Amino acid sequence: MTARTFDDLRGTLERLDGCGYKAYRRLRGPWHHPDFELYVDRVQGDPFAPPSALRVRIPAAVARLPEQCLGSAARRIAACDFLVRRFAESARAESTARGLGNSGRFTVDEPGQQVLERTACTVERGDVSVRFTAGLPARGRRVAAAAAAEMFCAAVPRLVASVCATALDLAALERHCDTVEDARALREALRPAGLVAFVADGARLPRRSGIDDRPLAGAVSFRAPASLACELCAPHAGAVRGMGIPQGVTLIVGGGYHGKSTLLRALAAGVYDHVPGDGRERVVADPDAVTVRAEDGRSIAGADISAFIGPLPGDGDTRCFSTANASGSTSQAAAIVEAIESGARVLLVDEDTSASNFMVRDRRMQALVPRRDEPITPFVDRVRELHERHALSTVLVMGGSGDYLDVADTVIAMRGFQPEDVTLRARQIAARIATGRVAEIPAPLAPPRPRRVLAASIDPRRGRRAVAVSVTDRARIRFGSSDLDLRALQQLVHPSQTRAIAAALLWCRDNAFARGLTVTEALDLLAGQLARAGLALLGGERGDLAAFRRHELAAALSRLRTLRATPM
Repeated sequence: MTARTFDDLRGTLERLDGCGYKAYRRLRGPWHHPDFELYVDRVQGDPFAPPSALRVRIPAAVARLPEQCLGSAARRIAACDFLVRRFAESARAESTARGLGNSGRFTVDEPGQQVLERTACTVERGDVSVRFTAGLPARGRRVAAAAAAEMFCAAVPRLVASVCATALDLAALERHCDTVEDARALREALRPAGLVAFVADGARLPRRSGIDDRPLAGAVSFRAPASLACELCAPHAGAVRGMGIPQGVTLIVGGGYHGKSTLLRALAAGVYDHVPGDGRERVVADPDAVTVRAEDGRSIAGADISAFIGPLPGDGDTRCFSTANASGSTSQAAAIVEAIESGARVLLVDEDTSASNFMVRDRRMQALVPRRDEPITPFVDRVRELHERHALSTVLVMGGSGDYLDVADTVIAMRGFQPEDVTLRARQIAARIATGRVAEIPAPLAPPRPRRVLAASIDPRRGRRAVAVSVTDRARIRFGSSDLDLRALQQLVHPSQTRAIAAALLWCRDNAFARGLTVTEALDLLAGQLARAGLALLGGERGDLAAFRRHELAAALSRLRTLRATPM
């Protein structure tokens, strides 16, 4: 079959001029341009509908990306990220009103401050593929051929040219790749060095606002205290000095507004790579560091929280605990055991988002409410055991309870957004000022029992639709007849990750839970398949998916209100 050329595309559009909008469907399929191939994968049915899905494949001989930017998986991901950002800039410049609704608008899945693998751009053997959307022009609800021809035959070639080497800042591209490769090397160096996180000197941690993740102008540059300073080696930056946070139990203390939670949030973000200029490019954390918090009202399905919550009044069995309306303490206990289930190696905890009765019971409260009447085993009495028996470290922001000084390995005080090692002083205070508190440990901490999921309970049906799943924003999935609220998942950073997680829930239902696998086994199976097939496993030709961690997938699964699960 003879390839259809861009001259054919222009002619087809001329013949469609004035036809009903659905006539655009004749554009589906490939079109050949001398410099690239254009694929119209999906055509919108209405100018107000979600825009049409397009894809371009640019041969290596045209793209001419430098080989040094494609030499490893990390560099390819970074190069793709750079290209998507450049394409997004060009798409904004090329977008203009060309009729009703979305007519004339180009969009691409634009990244934030993190560098993530995305389906929006891929590079294979030097060939570059970019997936994007276009609002096809309409006059009323009819084809506007002249405007469409300008979009397809003039704007799209300019978009393609914008991501070819001749139009790129190649030094910036190489710096982008070097920055990501350095971050990955620093992160890989953590475990051999006995660290859970590293914050390089010169890092700028504060963000502009709660909804703007860019660095705050004029923020104080981080400087490691001498006693916690270490050097890690990066392939391009060389020896990098910074503060290493050791494995074990670390407290971050200090007065209000001095940067305690800012540091913890930076560590949470350190599981991802960041763009040059972000301020956190060399802030890295163990890839299996997980933020846990209280979450009143969430659902819990079949979690064994008995290590933290004993039998409840009315014979409530917490070895297989389910509720549609969790309290602060039960939700935080569930978050911890679910994190362990998904393979967490570090817990990140902030007292501001924790249940106070879950974190500690001081001596006076112990005297007032006897142990026999309190089902909660406070976290302060489990945190050392988590590390010593289960190799699970904790980094904890704490400003209100000195009881944690008794169990901490390292204590970091933040003053004016700068760290100070106060471990020795904290130990002296703990020895001099006894709290009189009695540890409340009913039994040794056993690992949470694996959970099996009833596959049918992952139910995406709504009305007559067998699969009705949509993502409205980063923190919400409309899954079948229920809303899946992910606002508590701080380390879920982009809507494209949420879309991929929604698809992964369906994949796990059909390929893992239908076979009787446990949650951990399902996560392992999916990870292996993604390593081989990439995100295409979940989305085929979709251009709006991004890589996610197993921990956020497991957390989303556990918050699904239809979920039914039982410990083994």
